[in-house]
Amino acid sequence: MPSMNGPLRYPQTRKAAVVDDYFGTRVPDPYRWLEDDNSPETKAWVEAQNEVTFAWLESVPEREAIRARMKALWDHERFGLPSREGPWTVFSRNDGLQNQSVTYRARGLEGAPEVLLDPNALSEDGTVALADQGTAFTDDGRYLAWAAASGGSDWRTWRVREVGTGRDLSDLVRWSKFSTAAWKKDGSGFYYSRYAEPEEGDALKGVNKNQKVYFHRVGASQEEDELVYERPDHPDWGLGAAVTDDGRFLLVYQTEGTDPKNRVFLRDLEDPRGAIGPFLDAFDAQYEVVGNDGDVFYVRTDNGAGRYRLVAVDRRNPGPASWKTLIPEDRDRAVLSSVTMIGDRFVAVWERDAHHLLRIHGKDGCLEREVALPGLGSVTVSGKRRDDAFFYAYTSWAWPTTIHRCDPGTGDSTLFREPKVAFDPGDFEATQVFYQSKDGTRVPMFLVHRKGLERSGRNPTLLYGYGGFNISLTPSFSVAVVAWLEMGGV
Repeated sequence: MPSMNGPLRYPQTRKAAVVDDYFGTRVPDPYRWLEDDNSPETKAWVEAQNEVTFAWLESVPEREAIRARMKALWDHERFGLPSREGPWTVFSRNDGLQNQSVTYRARGLEGAPEVLLDPNALSEDGTVALADQGTAFTDDGRYLAWAAASGGSDWRTWRVREVGTGRDLSDLVRWSKFSTAAWKKDGSGFYYSRYAEPEEGDALKGVNKNQKVYFHRVGASQEEDELVYERPDHPDWGLGAAVTDDGRFLLVYQTEGTDPKNRVFLRDLEDPRGAIGPFLDAFDAQYEVVGNDGDVFYVRTDNGAGRYRLVAVDRRNPGPASWKTLIPEDRDRAVLSSVTMIGDRFVAVWERDAHHLLRIHGKDGCLEREVALPGLGSVTVSGKRRDDAFFYAYTSWAWPTTIHRCDPGTGDSTLFREPKVAFDPGDFEATQVFYQSKDGTRVPMFLVHRKGLERSGRNPTLLYGYGGFNISLTPSFSVAVVAWLEMGGV
């Protein structure tokens, strides 16, 4: 039996004589047998490892007090970013200890909220979840397309719900993966991406090829869905659909694996004979359409700007030589992380030294104002071009997410929703320091701890970093971090 005072004695792990030959280089893989997570030997190995782990954890005298404190910290009401969907304000809310947040609808900003979709009720064992980016509303707020995922799988099944009644229609769209739903502006149906139905037994392990874009008409069976776009000449291409805010254009985004570059194709939906054709198809950079005025598209891209810029592109002459730069690449290390078009303005989230800045630019790209944030934190924005205001969520290391409403014309913000938590965020502080890596790169780091804590060099410290996929660790709130800080940790 392991103890806190003696060394842990781990079970032996068998090594197998497995060696792969990669173009003349031999690579041993002695633990490959553990990849079969359903084999009796793997299950026995996991059980033996757990026996050691939990025996040690159960001997920690402070464990129950930490568990109780973390549960109290977790048990707080929290809100997701609202959106305006026709006559409705739609938002998510978690009462504190729910496994999944519940989606609510309300008439206007202060109407009485009513449950629209509770994913906790989708299965008794909690294995069915609302898929990531798995909701999309019609322009008039009448219908909600929503997708459920089961058992952690990427497969998602789409349904259509009447927002006013909360009733699901007969629509059922299966074998969709890595896909959103993009409604036509008339609400007649939505575009989505899917693969062919897999062979029996291959659904969770088969390789997916030839993703296709379809159009599903409300009330129709999936067998009647229209094939909109496919590229059998490129079976590894990923294809996703979007519809411009004015409803005129269908955009098809093409990706390849984890490569950040993409292509954009489009179709003029006002032309009954219009075909999907190339628009930004050089596959030389990342392109994101954030809005358009007729044939002029506003595109966030890293083409010619490693920290991104916003350009205006006329689809009739889309070559880079004809682009007009609206928001240029920042010269002071800030990255243009996202752009949302609200009215005739661009609401931009900039990232500098791993924290966010919120700025409002005119339609000509000129900076009008910067929105004051509570501190060094992270921001996400919600809004549509037709809105007269937008919402943003702010969070930091010891600051749970608060929702604010902002007037883009003045930059004035009002607090819209704030969680009530069992601690005072003012008891803690986050400071930013910088270090130089071996190659001279200036690396930002945050130090988070109780106010007034003496940094003696002997403080218990959790150090975490990440370096993949060009992802920065911007400030985020964690109950576990707060519990650690309360105990004197850094």
